[in-house]
Amino acid sequence: MRERLLVLLIIMLATAFFGEMKVNPLGGSFRFSLGIAAFFFGLLWFQAVPVLLTGFLTGTFILGFRVGLDHIFSQVGWMESLQIHLPSAFYYFSFSLLFHFLKARRYLEAPLIVGLIGASVDFVSNMVELQVRHLFNDFPPITWESVFMLLFFGVLRSFFAVGLYNSFSIRQVRAVGEVRQQELEKLRMINTELYQEAFYLRKSMSHLEEITRDSYQLYTRLLSSENTESSAALLIAENVHEVKKDSQRMLAGLSKLINQEVLAPQLPIAELCGLVMRANRKYAEMLGKDIEFSLRCDVNLSTSQIYALLSVLNNLVSNAVEAIYSSGWIELEVKLDQRNILFHVVDNGPGIPSEEREWVFQPGYTTKFDENGNASTGIGLTHAKGIVHSLQGSLQIINDWGLTTHFKVSLPTDQLLRKEGV
Repeated sequence: MRERLLVLLIIMLATAFFGEMKVNPLGGSFRFSLGIAAFFFGLLWFQAVPVLLTGFLTGTFILGFRVGLDHIFSQVGWMESLQIHLPSAFYYFSFSLLFHFLKARRYLEAPLIVGLIGASVDFVSNMVELQVRHLFNDFPPITWESVFMLLFFGVLRSFFAVGLYNSFSIRQVRAVGEVRQQELEKLRMINTELYQEAFYLRKSMSHLEEITRDSYQLYTRLLSSENTESSAALLIAENVHEVKKDSQRMLAGLSKLINQEVLAPQLPIAELCGLVMRANRKYAEMLGKDIEFSLRCDVNLSTSQIYALLSVLNNLVSNAVEAIYSSGWIELEVKLDQRNILFHVVDNGPGIPSEEREWVFQPGYTTKFDENGNASTGIGLTHAKGIVHSLQGSLQIINDWGLTTHFKVSLPTDQLLRKEGV
């Protein structure tokens, strides 16, 4: 309720203020002003306010406002001033009544129709005001010249208000679109992390299946040999089987969470790479590092393997961000090579010693330590290589003289186009 009252006050004040920006082409106290354009815009933009109440309150406020100005700045008496400005109140009463009757807000998606409605309502309301002035003030009768002038100014003010409304609407839609795009990118990056966990959860489930089978076979062998430990082997098999069932339930839940068809069944590879670079640019800023990011993508294809590719590229680029001390550059280049798509991630960080390059994809290898000297888990590149291999691709370090660190990912095009599974 308080918000509506505030909006009504804004409309009334804006109408009164712009109403003083006027011309008097017909002589006397009749005016053409920007006040009605402000009033019309207010009715279009603030759709929560009731039209009839807004028109009545605005007309009454305008009457009181102009009478007050006359009392302060001129010698016009109260009754004379009231008689001069009362017809203006009838203009706003008439405008809001016709606007409400024609249901102009229904056609907001059709600017031309709204503009024509506004021009027609403005013209009729001006005619009403002139008739009231003629009745109260012996105003000169309306001529054809006056009619054409009323039509001209009606069209001008109406389409000015509609154009302003559409301009604000477009900006609002763009702003909302940008916010939603940012939220979508955050959701995709979160789902990428979930994808990695689901990928290795599914991989571990196959190991659990083997352990369960081996444990049960051990139980049968012990049972046939009448070994007293056979019950322990059976218990191990049962416990492992329970762990497997729990893992299956977790995997089913993760699969629903990262169902990419809810977001987009496919994503252009260039857009996906841009997402990676934007996310890591923010990551670099958060770490207080001055890093220049550059992306070159010559591939005009879309991929269904959104989370798999995001996971691999984000891992490589974020590693580069963390490796660079304070400032540097990171480049992501994508190109087509026959039936493969190549991704090159290059940075000018400290690099990886040649004698350690054969170990970088082994679990536990890391060059990152926290402030307390504790080593990182060292499984990021292992994850990335596992995902690349699941897509029948390759991930390797390139010995490129003059460049410190250069990772190359090669993925078959048909694998990037097939439907992603978890």
